[in-house]
Amino acid sequence: MTHFVKKALADIRSNRFLNLITIITISLSILIVSLFLLFFENASRVIESWNKGGRAMIYLNKEFNLDMLPELKYRINGLGDIDEMVYISKAQALEKLKKDMSSQSAFLKTLKKNPLPDALEIKMKSYNSFKEVQRFAQSIKAIEIVEDVEYGQGWLGRFLKIFNLFKITGYTMCSLFFLIALFITANTVRLAFYSRKLEIEIMRLVGATETFIKAPFYVEGLLQGLFGGILGLGILLVTYVTISSGITQSLASYLYFDIRFLSIKLIVLIILGSTFLGWFGCYLSLKQILK
Repeated sequence: MTHFVKKALADIRSNRFLNLITIITISLSILIVSLFLLFFENASRVIESWNKGGRAMIYLNKEFNLDMLPELKYRINGLGDIDEMVYISKAQALEKLKKDMSSQSAFLKTLKKNPLPDALEIKMKSYNSFKEVQRFAQSIKAIEIVEDVEYGQGWLGRFLKIFNLFKITGYTMCSLFFLIALFITANTVRLAFYSRKLEIEIMRLVGATETFIKAPFYVEGLLQGLFGGILGLGILLVTYVTISSGITQSLASYLYFDIRFLSIKLIVLIILGSTFLGWFGCYLSLKQILK
């Protein structure tokens, strides 16, 4: 095995440019795939965390009074799984608004009448999908004393559309770059094979087996895939570390989770997939050459 590795490394050194192009192509493919996986992993966490404990504000109309509160809570509890329910009076809401907008408190002092409605803040239990949350919210909104229900339907709906769009784009881009990497890897092996054609013919004449001849090429393909995968993940990691802290700080007020890098399990799978890509390109090339 050591002989095959040394031979593969010697071939890589002797065809530096071709192998460098192959490794860079594989690394770009892995970078694109890893980028989409990073987005999907974090986006899935957003959706999952929201479904497991999404919050909603139920705004009540002007006819509401405190005597109606027990019956209203009972009816809302009967519509779905609720973990927590807190009543917020219009006076409490205005006080909180004044505290949050302390820099503009002068404007709020000019108000002659409290324009805010009474509200209920609820924390929902786990739901399987956003559509279930929508149905639950519509059921609450159908109660005659309820004016409106706000549960982040605007931004979450747009987020899901972007997520689905990225999913389609991700599949297309990953497939395209996979084919490009496969094509370049196969052609690099083909050129390396033809550059050693005389040596291979001599090896055959002295009785070398097909396995002995092919093994260095397979090792070369595996190394190309391995180096390409590590390089692609390395570029992604550097980019992630550079920009993630800024994004987290900017969105800290809106997102109740931290942006994470790919899990160790996923990193290992990506490197194994990249290594397999290099081997498979070599396999296809040798299969055509040595018919």
